[in-house]
Amino acid sequence: MRTNHRLIVLALVLTTTAGLAACSTSTGGDTPSAPSESSRPAAAAYNDADVTFAQMMLPHHSQAVDMSGMLLAKSGVSEEVRQLATDIAAAQGSEIEQLSMMLDEWGEDQETPMAHSMDGMMSEEDMTALETATSAEAERLFLEQMIQHHTGAIDMAQTEVEDGENPDAVALAENIVSTQRAEIDQMEDLLGAR
Repeated sequence: MRTNHRLIVLALVLTTTAGLAACSTSTGGDTPSAPSESSRPAAAAYNDADVTFAQMMLPHHSQAVDMSGMLLAKSGVSEEVRQLATDIAAAQGSEIEQLSMMLDEWGEDQETPMAHSMDGMMSEEDMTALETATSAEAERLFLEQMIQHHTGAIDMAQTEVEDGENPDAVALAENIVSTQRAEIDQMEDLLGAR
């Protein structure tokens, strides 16, 4: 069942990425474009904090994508919550790609044995409750669980901002902090309006 959720979310991420690529096509000939992420040389400097951040954020983001997929697979979900889940899946899917590329460039493993001990991770029971909930209950669970999930991600990203050395990893962490704080505010508003 979770494979279907990942396929739904992957399709959303690919559609969003293709749409953004189409929108960013340059029509002028004189404007220089910034180098793409893939054409930039890998930053040489990185430390253990950068590696830990990337290794731990990968499964953390993957779980958020799974949670979003579970919600998006349900009928009767409000448009606001559906759009939020779509946005979270797209953003974190893109960040998963960035994190994976960083670890590859550094020659580091993609996995960490500490994955299940991270702040904000949902338990199997939490994930099952979300997967089996009806639409209204699923919305509430999704919002409550994602607030907890985002809070854990922000804590990990703050540690990277303070201790990391790689500029790309630190910039990604700063983006996670600002984006997910804004999403927490939005989710709290949505819960308060219920």
